[in-house]
This record gives sequence, structure tokens and C-alpha cells, in this order.
Amino acid sequence: MTDDLPMRPIDDSEWPAFWATIARTFHGDVHDDESAFDRSVFEPERSLAIFDGDTPVATTGIYTRDLSVPGGAVIPAAHVTLVSVLPTHRRRGLLTRMMRRQLADVRAAGEPVAVLWASEEPIYGRYGYGTGSYYISIDADTREVRLPDTPATPGTLRLVEPTDVVDQLAATYERATTRTPGFSSRPGPWWKHRLTDLERHRGGASALRCVVHETASGITGYALWRAKEEWDATGPISQVKVEELVTDDVATRASLWRFLFDLDLIRRLSAQLVATDDPLFHLVDAPRRLRRRITSGLHVRIVDLPAALAARRYPVPVDLVLEVTDELLPDNTGRWRLVGNREKATCEPTTDSPDLRLGIRELGAIYLGGTPVGSLAATGLITGSPDAVAAAHAGFSWPVAPFSPAVF
Repeated sequence: MTDDLPMRPIDDSEWPAFWATIARTFHGDVHDDESAFDRSVFEPERSLAIFDGDTPVATTGIYTRDLSVPGGAVIPAAHVTLVSVLPTHRRRGLLTRMMRRQLADVRAAGEPVAVLWASEEPIYGRYGYGTGSYYISIDADTREVRLPDTPATPGTLRLVEPTDVVDQLAATYERATTRTPGFSSRPGPWWKHRLTDLERHRGGASALRCVVHETASGITGYALWRAKEEWDATGPISQVKVEELVTDDVATRASLWRFLFDLDLIRRLSAQLVATDDPLFHLVDAPRRLRRRITSGLHVRIVDLPAALAARRYPVPVDLVLEVTDELLPDNTGRWRLVGNREKATCEPTTDSPDLRLGIRELGAIYLGGTPVGSLAATGLITGSPDAVAAAHAGFSWPVAPFSPAVF
């Protein structure tokens, strides 16, 4: 019986066995440098492991970080990670045990939402996670794409060692956080973790490079990137790999993209994480040649429904009664009156007739504004009158698409 297998947080001394289980589940080898890399941000008190004897056979963990939501608020959010079940113990209910316990722990900790990146999307819908954001990957031949010249803007570009300007990068990141839903905070060791540059993670490319755009008032944006040198009989065919580009200023963004596309000896530019509404797609002369691919990003789980809905803002006034079902956290089940606008919001229980009916997974999907209410209504996952659907579609949208600039 799998229910007889003990489940508990690990202590710090059990990290090597915990990490080995994760590595084996994802078909990798155990490397000391990667183990130390993830251990630097690991919180053993927020972990869970199920043991068969002395061996962890299933694992999960949480990073204590904040999340930006529509309207500029930054709220506590459990960042779920390190989820694994050994192949020898699959389909025995271990993951369900961990997810149920973890959600109860998150609610007890006072975090209104939980978020994760899903290695396999079908798994987490069972536990109430909805796809809350998307991102675009690009892979372009730099000779086929041009950013037209624009009038000169104040500011210059400078190559720097990222660890030398980490405080300025952090300040730039914080400014972007209040503008863009889906950004995760980087407290404590997280900036060191972000800039740690393991050779194993380079994929044959260079060490991490950093270019900053700055004005008299300081850095207004930055890009982290690598170059992969390559030549053939015709000459250079090197590649630039963009890892992160952050700014809250459109002109700065254009300058950084232009720099990356115009690097000498480079014939190919790839970027794995680009926001769906990045101005790049409108600035280039041939957007189709960016070879875009859209992929699901952050998965969102509403843990404390009234707190989560009251924390975000709504671009148009909303006054809706939502009837929500949540099998794992029954306190979320019921009818809730949501009243909100761009300045404030409240969400309280009510006995009034519902305008919309939806599950907790669908509420997570629309929470950050990345999944349109109308799309889910068209599939029957959200039900209500056409007027109510239209009102919720407008109310749960946001002018800036949600985006998470790094996988955790």
C-alpha cells in the first residue's frame, strides 16, 4: 500500500538523496555542480518526499517568492518545483498525495496562489492548475530580419560583467515587475542563482554575456545572452542565444534587440522566452521570418480564491457572481461576488444567482489575463450568458500580456 509509505519534509542532510531522485526521474546523471546550484535556493522546510525505506521515491518543493499580478501588485505565491516520482513507483498515487498535502500547506502559509512550470501539461490540471501565461520562442536568420532605424534616443549600450552590476540589474527587473504580470521576485540568493554560469548549462556556447542600456539616470534595460561560434566554408555562421531581456521602456527594448540582431559574425539568433506581446514582432521588417513558436508558460493554481481575486485589478469595471468548484480545496467552492476596477477589488461569498460557472483550473487560467475568458467559454469550460461572458472577458484581460522571464 502506497499510503503506508511515509511522507515528510526532508532535512538538509537528505538533499543528496532527494536530488538523486530528481535527476533519475528526468533521466539525467547526478553532477555535484548542478546539485550545489539548486541547493543554493532550496528550502528543505518547504519540501516533501515520500520514502520507501531510506530512499526518496517521490519529491516536490516550494520556493518562497512573490508574483506580480495585473494592476502592479506583487503577492506571495508558492513557486512549486522539483516534482518527481521514480519510474519504479509511478501510477501508485504518490503524486496525488504530495499535491494534496502541498496545496493544504500553501493555504496554511497564507499564499493566495501557487505557480509552476509543467514538464508535462496534462498532469497538473488534475490538481487545479490552469495555463496562465504563454511565451514565444524565436529562431531567426539575422540576414533575413531587420529592425528599421529609428530616431536617436537618449542612452548608450555597454557590455558589462553581469555580476559587476547586479544591483542595477535587480532594480531594472523590479521596475519591469510592476508593469508585467507573471514576473517572480528574486529575493535573497536568487540573483546569484540567476547569474551562476555552469559550463554544463551552456550547450557549447560562450559564458554568459550582458549588455546594458543606460542613460544619465542609470541602467534602463539589459539583455543576457551567449554566443556560439561556428564557421563553414563560406565564413562565419555563429549564433547568439538570448536568455533574458528586461526593460519597462519600449525605446530601450528596441535598442537592445537591434544590438543583438546586428552583432558581427552572427548569422542566427534564438530566444527561448519572449513575451507574446513583445514589440519586437511589430518592429522587425519581416516578422514571419522570426519563426515563432508559442508554448504554454506559467501554470497558476488559485489557493485562496477571495484573496487572489481581490489582489489583482481589472481594466474595466466588473460586478460578477462566479460559481466555482474546487474538489481539492473546498473552501474555494461556492458563489463569489467579484467587484473591481483599475483601483480596487473585493471578492466576497454570496447567495445570488451566478453569472458564470467555472472550475478552479479555469479560474487559474484566466487569473493573469493570459487566457481569454471567451476562448474557454467557447469550449464550454466556462458557462454563462453572452453578456456575462463578454463582461468577464473584458474584466479579466490586461493591457500587458503575462510573462515569466525564467523557468524555475
